[in-house]
Amino acid sequence: MEQQWTAQDLPASQSGVAKSKWPGKQIWAFRAFYAMLLPGVLYYVIFKYIPMYGVIIAFKDFQMLEGIMGSPWADPWYKHFELFFNSPYASQLMVNTILISVYKLVFGTIPPILMALLLNECRVRWFKTVVQTLTYMPHFLSWVIIYGILIALLSQNSGLLNRWIEEAGGQSIGFMTSLDYFRIILVGSEIWKDLGWGAIIYLAAMTSIDPTLYEAARVDGAGRLRMIWHITLPGIRHVIVLLLILKLGHIMDAGFDQIYILYNIQVYQVADILDTWVFRTGLQQLNFSLGAAVGLFKSLIGMALVIGSNHLSRKWGEGIW
Repeated sequence: MEQQWTAQDLPASQSGVAKSKWPGKQIWAFRAFYAMLLPGVLYYVIFKYIPMYGVIIAFKDFQMLEGIMGSPWADPWYKHFELFFNSPYASQLMVNTILISVYKLVFGTIPPILMALLLNECRVRWFKTVVQTLTYMPHFLSWVIIYGILIALLSQNSGLLNRWIEEAGGQSIGFMTSLDYFRIILVGSEIWKDLGWGAIIYLAAMTSIDPTLYEAARVDGAGRLRMIWHITLPGIRHVIVLLLILKLGHIMDAGFDQIYILYNIQVYQVADILDTWVFRTGLQQLNFSLGAAVGLFKSLIGMALVIGSNHLSRKWGEGIW
């Protein structure tokens, strides 16, 4: 029978808060929680919301010596947006960005779930600990280190994989400069890097599943696969949907740090994305207004995707809000 809580069941300080209509007393009663919340709020205010003021340079011909307010307004106001969409690179940049993001979303969603399921089913504690540690350690490696590992493995002249190919009688392949292989390397390296880290989230969700459900299923004769399909996966469905919605909001990012370190001029055709183009055009060529315009366009697309995906997921009762 579900227990019903009333104001009389609360401590005296919280009971008074429940009866009080003045919000100041509520804040003071829970001051410890608000104090813990304050650093996170300050972080987002200082580094996320205040910098949004600079978005207006997307509608100005920004000049560093004049500053944001002193710079003249663009004529017309959509000048820099038009400049980007009329450039010969716009369509290729959009295609590369969306394709790489979709590949990472599609092929990068299932492996962490499978890893979490395997770890959850493992009954040898020391082996589970070792595997979990080894799989989430790459998350803490920078892409510079991973680039060195990839060069050691895939370099056309001295890479380990190409040595095996040559010893088998084949011809070496320039994986890092190949239009056919570069996207595969991008997606595969990110899956390997975040495999164990992503599994931690699903493992945490699995611990909240009621163990009596497994006991009842075992009594009814269900095997491990049936319990996974009918209990474990439905139990973490809300986490899967939540992470998918969050990833959809970043579908226009595609991973600037990874691509900027791994790509080269020979693979621009398949690897150059919005962020790398903005870095070259907006920062290296000091065209800040154009970079801000493209960044604002990306943000609007991401916001629309998050709102739309959340609206669809709410029909199954799994929305964020």
